[in-house]
Amino acid sequence: MTQPPHVPASHQSDATPSSDGTASAQPDILCIGSVLWDIIGRCTAEMQRGSDMPGRITRLPGGVAMNIAMTLARFGLRPALLSAIGRDPEGDELVHACAHLGLITDHLYRSEDLPTDRYMAVEGANGLIAAIADAHSLEAAGAKILRPLIDGALGSEDAPYSGPVALDGNLTLSLLDDITANPAFANADLRVAPASPGKAERLRPFLLRSCGTLYVNLEEAGLLCQDEFTDSPTAARAMLDRGAARVLVTDGGSSATEADHKGLITQAPPRVTVARVTGAGDTFMAAHIAAEARGEDRETSLASALKAAATYVSGEPPL
Repeated sequence: MTQPPHVPASHQSDATPSSDGTASAQPDILCIGSVLWDIIGRCTAEMQRGSDMPGRITRLPGGVAMNIAMTLARFGLRPALLSAIGRDPEGDELVHACAHLGLITDHLYRSEDLPTDRYMAVEGANGLIAAIADAHSLEAAGAKILRPLIDGALGSEDAPYSGPVALDGNLTLSLLDDITANPAFANADLRVAPASPGKAERLRPFLLRSCGTLYVNLEEAGLLCQDEFTDSPTAARAMLDRGAARVLVTDGGSSATEADHKGLITQAPPRVTVARVTGAGDTFMAAHIAAEARGEDRETSLASALKAAATYVSGEPPL
């Protein structure tokens, strides 16, 4: 079974030179995947297809890997980002914002040719109306974002990185497949989430090789299992039958199930008034990783993650 992540005591004082010559802390966890600008339009009224409503439009650092990293930082961990960001003004601003949030940016791949990625969503009082993720630069960069795990900066095939790694499904299927078999990840505690239901099937290599901990919602579980589920326990059992080593399945405000070969644990999330939805799944995943890093048992870790996610969707910081 995948071991819970831990924060080595040596990380409390370790530092290495960064690209600009300043000291940089060693990471407690690597967050690999999309780091981009979230452009979110929110309306306090219910919206339908074709609605044209007043509201607020915000631009914030986002992306699955970024959202997970930001939440982990709030819980006291030091995440390092592995992603692709353009050497354009938007990219420079994004890297500065990441560093300001306490995230380690030394290992980012900065491309001269690729623009900084973006995500755009519209949310109403009735939830997410529509969203488009433009992560083409991350996909084009491919394995280049993993160089620090091979060239010795964070690890190598002979001395693999041995800490927790959060992966997101914005990486291409071929790259995710390579990661499941790459010796550089042999000792890593892989935590994996699809970026969206549309990219859920990219997680199939983790089922085929029975590795990693998968964080999916009910729809994503159905896509991976080529079935439809009405509750999280049924979906979690089906995921295990398909080869998953460990899985956490969420079903909105109804339930969440954590499952491995030792059994299933299902809990209901706290009831809250929903103020936002984009990033809720990433918050759940990060809070669960942080809870296990604190040494919490399975039931307590799941409860902590559900509480953090519920707090997040209510509009408050997930602490």
